[in-house]
Amino acid sequence: MPAELSVGELSARSGVSVSALHFYERQGLIVSRRTEGNQRRYRRDTLRRVALIRIAQRVGIPLAEVGTALAELPESRNPTRQDWERMSMRWRARLDARIRQLEQLRDRFTDCVGCGCLSIDRCLLANPDDALGRLGSGPRRLLEGIGEADADLTGAEAVGPAPES
Repeated sequence: MPAELSVGELSARSGVSVSALHFYERQGLIVSRRTEGNQRRYRRDTLRRVALIRIAQRVGIPLAEVGTALAELPESRNPTRQDWERMSMRWRARLDARIRQLEQLRDRFTDCVGCGCLSIDRCLLANPDDALGRLGSGPRRLLEGIGEADADLTGAEAVGPAPES
């Protein structure tokens, strides 16, 4: 088994297009060396790094954060299980928060969008007097967490109803 892979071999083994691999390299997520003929060669452990990049993208972790995590892995040797565990523990809280957000979206989406009014400023059940509108734009209840948005709503209700437009 060769110690290094060409870009085509890495693409075939990882299921990632050559152009995406070049992009990852430009972003500093993976590294290659150049042969005398100026061809890219990747270490075999790059397969694991590419797999991690794809998984992280799929669950919504920004590439900048992936790059920060990958930069902490050793370049002089293949990452060990302990190296990967440290990275996993750093992402655990973020992934748990993402899971909670997805559960909230699943459980409350019908109430927020399915009521039929399609206007948060007129929704008497979820947002009386457009109290959430004074706290910023966007789907605040779904994206910020139920507890935080409810606390924001309480504070907004204390201010009074929204001014008429």
